[in-house]
Amino acid sequence: MLASRRWIAPCLMAASGLMLASCAETAIVANTTKEITQASTPAAKSSPVYKVGKPYQVDGVWYYPGADYSYVATGIASWYGPDFHGKLTANGEVFDMNEVTGAHKTLPLPTIARVTNLDNGRSIMVRINDRGPFVNGRIIDLSRRAAQLLGFEQAGTAKVRVEVEADQSRQLALSLPHDSNEAVPAPAVIAAPRAPVEAQALPPPGQSALASPPPAAPSPAPAPAKPAPFLQAAADPPPAAIKAPPPVVTQGAPGPTNVYVQAGAFSQFDNANRLRAQLSPLGDAKISPVLVNNQQMFRVRLGPLNNVGAADQLLDRIIKAGYKNAELVVAE
Repeated sequence: MLASRRWIAPCLMAASGLMLASCAETAIVANTTKEITQASTPAAKSSPVYKVGKPYQVDGVWYYPGADYSYVATGIASWYGPDFHGKLTANGEVFDMNEVTGAHKTLPLPTIARVTNLDNGRSIMVRINDRGPFVNGRIIDLSRRAAQLLGFEQAGTAKVRVEVEADQSRQLALSLPHDSNEAVPAPAVIAAPRAPVEAQALPPPGQSALASPPPAAPSPAPAPAKPAPFLQAAADPPPAAIKAPPPVVTQGAPGPTNVYVQAGAFSQFDNANRLRAQLSPLGDAKISPVLVNNQQMFRVRLGPLNNVGAADQLLDRIIKAGYKNAELVVAE
């Protein structure tokens, strides 16, 4: 597992690109994108499995993997390549920087997702087979090939939308054996502390969010739920050939986007307002209502920010102030 990765995409000067005249969706053949020189044959042995994984903690932040086939999110993408080429991914595949793959903190491995570069309208299908990126403000880490196809290899980052392809992801789960550890109930799943941005109560003014007392001990875990039918059938089939999606780009119309730092989302307005007041020394925080799964939520955001660099700086300040679950979001 590449959980120790701390690689940050280099902030290179963006190369000037040709403006795409058409806004209609067009299939772009893979050979129109610069090819990467193939590195030496990977020495690692591929033993791919389907896995979701247990909750885990990195730099004081808890992550909760889960099978979410309706997942849609926006944020900032980065990419990784030569330093990890030929090494094993978190689910036992061999990372190939010339394939269209990616890393995500919580989605099942592997998962098929459509990633769209909101700056230029390009989108591709990506096979997510690794964990990461564990860098503040990054939603997904893509292979070098994927970054080339999406047109942000030189810039290092891009504003993106990530959407899980439910049917393809379920079929992929059927084609692989499951991680044997997944059948064992994990008490840590219940005992792990929930993120402060999901809490309904905040510490009193002047007290760091990190100083809150730990949650009360949970009641005994109930018997594990019966796996979904498509997971039951996935235990016996032998490993299928591991192939990333074909490197075909769909060109859509880019639209205006804004980058925000989201510090929290609450179902109670008073909690959102209290967080807004606590963040006031760091910037102009605003509360915006939104419906999430038919539930009224109140998001606390700062911004919009002019560029990714400015957003990164503000995010770092907020995290250092004790709000470790703050994140960058892109509003379309």
